[in-house]
Amino acid sequence: MNIKFTQITEEIKENRTITKPQFHYILESTDPEDAEYLFQAARDVSDRVFGKDVYLRGLVEFTNYCKNDCYYCGIRCSNQNAQRYRLGEEQILSCCDMGEKLGFRTFVLQGGEDPYFTDERICRIVEKIKESHPDCAVTLSIGEKSYESYQAFWKAGADRYLLRHETADNKHYGMLHPAALSGENRKKCLYHLKEIGFQVGCGIMVGSPYQTIDHIYEDFVFMQDLQPHMIGIGPFIPHQDTPFRDQPQGSVNRTLRLLAMLRLLFPKVLLPATTALGTADPKGREKGILAGANVLMPNLSPTDVREKYLLYDGKICTGEEAAECNACLKRRMERIGYHVSDGRGDHPDFVS
Repeated sequence: MNIKFTQITEEIKENRTITKPQFHYILESTDPEDAEYLFQAARDVSDRVFGKDVYLRGLVEFTNYCKNDCYYCGIRCSNQNAQRYRLGEEQILSCCDMGEKLGFRTFVLQGGEDPYFTDERICRIVEKIKESHPDCAVTLSIGEKSYESYQAFWKAGADRYLLRHETADNKHYGMLHPAALSGENRKKCLYHLKEIGFQVGCGIMVGSPYQTIDHIYEDFVFMQDLQPHMIGIGPFIPHQDTPFRDQPQGSVNRTLRLLAMLRLLFPKVLLPATTALGTADPKGREKGILAGANVLMPNLSPTDVREKYLLYDGKICTGEEAAECNACLKRRMERIGYHVSDGRGDHPDFVS
């Protein structure tokens, strides 16, 4: 066991801060015993706050139309091979009805930035979900909007908003996105969402093209300033119909170390073991939970559209029925000593 590694881990855990040299040291260590010490420390922190509970978020991918042309994304507007679809209002509500019957208490409406879904349409959908499922949380993940739009979603009853910032470094952001998009605006949106009152989630792709360790450290600095309630990270996985088709996949090991460090720095944060992590490694979601994560996001979308919402290649669970997937995840969590909670899984600061 590397004494310096254990000391750094304990310092991060105690101080909830991390220096750039400490960050490099943790990520560049190659000793498996070091990694397991880090994961155990993260589990200890997570268990102290959440016990052995793992929270489910029922994902409804309701549109794969998107006006943006992000270089890494399979539903980018210039991808002529994408089979486009939109779910109707009744289809979305039906997904949520089924989800509550299966035990879900959070629904995540995720889609591309689709101009068809105006603020009015989104608000009406949110209101109807809350009318039918008043004890459930509604999360939106629909991209960059105006302050006024976010306010309207909040007033309609949305509880949470996910908006991965992708990278806090503006130059790196420009390498991943067309010039029409800006890293500064993306970060501004996150601060607006938090100001309005949402439980806010940000995050990054680990191993995205041109990413350096210093870029990721800058992400951690940004997140410590933002203090998000949720952080979603997963390995970058290339999509065949994007400019990054030949770029290497992000590291599972690095993703797990970053999850553990995030848990040490943000003890109360809601931290998913993402679908991308499960795609990159057959045991990725279990490994994520054992590295400090406490959220899973199974799919409630109709099975006939799941294969069309491909942000990256090889996505798992596109053919599984929601009930089948839900039962499978419960068994998999029980095998590693955790259990799926039947609660909404709010951030502890939002629990009265």
